[in-house]
Amino acid sequence: MILTIAVAWMVVLLAVSALTVLRAKQSFVRILALDTMTLILIGVLVLYAAKQDESYYLDAALILSLLSFISTIAAARFRAVGRPF
Repeated sequence: MILTIAVAWMVVLLAVSALTVLRAKQSFVRILALDTMTLILIGVLVLYAAKQDESYYLDAALILSLLSFISTIAAARFRAVGRPF
């Protein structure tokens, strides 16, 4: 019951973050909103893994977190400096 409510709340937060990505005028705000979306999606995967008692979703959450970190750093650096690395 609690996990279902938590997943529903995370989905609402995911929708709000998606609206922020679509409505943001500055690219830094879009980068931050996309990073927030991936963090919320990681939270949804962890909650779903706990609910289903499967570890595969935790592996997916770990990989998504690593890709999110690298892509956020690259996007912010590209926006600031003009080159990703």
